[in-house]
Amino acid sequence: MGQHILPGNPPVALILRRSPRARQISLRVSRLDGRVTLTVPQGVPEATALGFARNKERWLRKQLSTQSQMVQVAIGHDVPFAGEMRRIVPGQNRRILLTDDQIAVPGPDDRVAARLHAWFKAQARDRLAAASDRYAAALGRPYTRLTLRDTRSRWGSCSSQGGLMYSWRLIMAAPDVLDYVAAHEVAHLAQMNHSPAFWAVVAQLYPDYDRPRQWLRAHGVDLHRYRFDAQGGF
Repeated sequence: MGQHILPGNPPVALILRRSPRARQISLRVSRLDGRVTLTVPQGVPEATALGFARNKERWLRKQLSTQSQMVQVAIGHDVPFAGEMRRIVPGQNRRILLTDDQIAVPGPDDRVAARLHAWFKAQARDRLAAASDRYAAALGRPYTRLTLRDTRSRWGSCSSQGGLMYSWRLIMAAPDVLDYVAAHEVAHLAQMNHSPAFWAVVAQLYPDYDRPRQWLRAHGVDLHRYRFDAQGGF
C-alpha cells in the first residue's frame, strides 16, 4: 500500500493498494471519510495504475465534490446526540451538562473534543448495555461481554462466543436507532445468520425494526462526519 498525490486544485491523495484478488484496476471513494483507494492487480505497473487514476480525474473530483463536509467538534459547532442537534458551548461546572439544545463542556478549548469524545462513549456504553440487557433477558440468552469501537463498516456485531460489539457513534442517532441495533445484535445470540428465522427473532424483540433500519441505511454515514480530536482524526 502506498500514498500518492494526484496533482490539481486541490491535489487529491490516493492510496494505492495491491490485491491478489483484483482482476482489474478500480478506483473507490469512501462515503465515510472521502478516502480515495486505487486497487491494482498484482503485476500491474504503478505508472499504469496512476495513469488510470488521471484518466478518471473528472469522475473522481465529481465524487469528492458530493461528499458531506467533515465537522471538527469544537466550541460553537453543532453535534448530534440522541437524534437531536446540540450546540457545543463552554461549561461552567466540572461535568459536561446536556440540555435540550446544548452540550456545555468545561475546560480549555483544545480539550473540548477529547472530553466530549470520552463522554459520548460513556453514554453509549450505558445505553447500549441497558438495551442489550433488556433484549437478552427477553430472549433468555445472555451475552458474555460488550465492547465499543469506532467501526466504519458495521454498527454492531455478535461473536460466536456471545460477545457484543457496537459503534459508540450510535449515541448520536435517535434512541430508537440505538435500540434497534441492540435488538439486532442480541438476536444473533439465537440465530448467527440473517435468515428469515433471524429476522423473526428481531421482530420479536423490536417489532417496528424496519424504520430505524432504513434510517441507518440512508443517514448513518453522516454520523461519521464528526471528528473528535484536534488533528482532525476520528
